[in-house]
Amino acid sequence: MGEFIIKMPDVGEGVAEAELVEWHVKAGDPVREDMVIAAVMTDKATVEIPSPVSGTVIWLAGEIGDRIAVKAPLVRIETAGEADEAQPVQISQARVAETTKVEIAKPAPAAPAPAAAPVEKPLAAPSVRLFAREGGVDLRQVQGTGPAGRILREDVEQFLSQGAAPATVKNGLARKTATEEIKLTGLRRRIAEKMVLSTSRIPHITYVEEVDMTALEELRATMNSERREAHPKLTVLPFLMRALVKAISEQPEVNATFDDDAGIITRHGAVHIGIATQTPAGLTVPVVRHAEARGIWDCAAEMNRLAEAARTGTATRDELSGSTITISSLGALGGIVSTPVINHPEVAIIGVNKIATRPVWDGTQFMPRKMMNLSSSFDHRIIDGWDAATFVQRVRTLLETPALIFIEG
Repeated sequence: MGEFIIKMPDVGEGVAEAELVEWHVKAGDPVREDMVIAAVMTDKATVEIPSPVSGTVIWLAGEIGDRIAVKAPLVRIETAGEADEAQPVQISQARVAETTKVEIAKPAPAAPAPAAAPVEKPLAAPSVRLFAREGGVDLRQVQGTGPAGRILREDVEQFLSQGAAPATVKNGLARKTATEEIKLTGLRRRIAEKMVLSTSRIPHITYVEEVDMTALEELRATMNSERREAHPKLTVLPFLMRALVKAISEQPEVNATFDDDAGIITRHGAVHIGIATQTPAGLTVPVVRHAEARGIWDCAAEMNRLAEAARTGTATRDELSGSTITISSLGALGGIVSTPVINHPEVAIIGVNKIATRPVWDGTQFMPRKMMNLSSSFDHRIIDGWDAATFVQRVRTLLETPALIFIEG
């Protein structure tokens, strides 16, 4: 018998360690070649690690939530052949995806191992497990169609579409005393760390202003009714993106990042707009690059593409990084006022609240107008209150007079 050691892969330039977010096996489990045995996460990527050999798991490096250094031993597998040297995983590009698969250098051929019995825990990516849990689905009831019986998101959707009854819990009136401790892992921990970094390092100033969206909403309705078949349906956000581009051309200090440690402000000529997007796995920020070079239809199409990629877990690392200013919008859940947290190391974030019809005095009478609040936060170390207010007021003017958005120069 031999022993094969799988090492933690190199999951990205400058990344020294990765977090274990899921084990698909435990000590004593049989594994087959190419069977996914673990999932690890960095700041921007979730990577699934398959076994390059068949055999039996004899040792695992840690527990969920532990951080493992790159090239450190991750799994030891007993094989039927001679002992092999430890093998690190070779990655061409890690993706935040439920279907991410890591290609591993194969060891020298060994004597075939007996066919492995299925593992008790169903094979599924973390995002698929979350999707199933939210839908009340027991994955043990779902037939997987992926490699080695792996359960895909489509399998869970098919299970639900067939009218299968989700797992339910009866709610009685008796007192409940049970508690549950949940370790913060994966993307949820990354979000927590990012929020702490932003709020502890950045002194926020939040400025709220109401915007009369009546004219823009009328224009948007007209453009949607007259749009070409190839064009996406317009929401408010593409108009806001174009308004930000024009306002930034007048106040470039808002489109910047600040290196706290070096004390250097970098003003960016390119306007890369991050769109805070809620996904089944948590909050992500896909980036519409070079918004300054995109028309309104192009902004809408790219935003829709990136949002869908983020929600389905197929967005690349590059698509989830590099923003220079961020928009935060909860759509119909936007409320009246919010206090958005700046996406460090940026210096500004623009929060969009819901549109509501309100009575507005026009000097002689109250008129129904479609009103929306902008709740925007700025890094007060870099942006003075006057400058923050000036920027928001300029954006307001552009949104209230939407023809200005389309005027070049």
